[in-house]
Amino acid sequence: MAETKSYYERHIFFCLNERANGEDCCARHRAQAAFDRCKSQAKSLGLLGPGRVRVNKAGCLDRCAGGPIAVVYPEAVWYSYVDESDIDEIVQSHLRDGVVVERLLTPPDVGR
Repeated sequence: MAETKSYYERHIFFCLNERANGEDCCARHRAQAAFDRCKSQAKSLGLLGPGRVRVNKAGCLDRCAGGPIAVVYPEAVWYSYVDESDIDEIVQSHLRDGVVVERLLTPPDVGR
């Protein structure tokens, strides 16, 4: 059977969920700014488009305790990030070079 190539080489999703009940959420940790930064950095490096990278917004990814959260597919690598330099490192290391940023990995047992 022939291997099917994915439309995107990598796809990163940022949780932008906002909880109305006062519960902690990614939106309260500058997730929109991180999404914007990631998209901007990926664009400036020429990474966006078919066969390359897609940067997407997501609703709740149900890993709130590790937030803010982003996940990269097809590797299913979950990241917890803090600031712009973390986002830049994810873009340059993982999205561009295919090297996981170990220091930003969300612990596997962290959920909601």
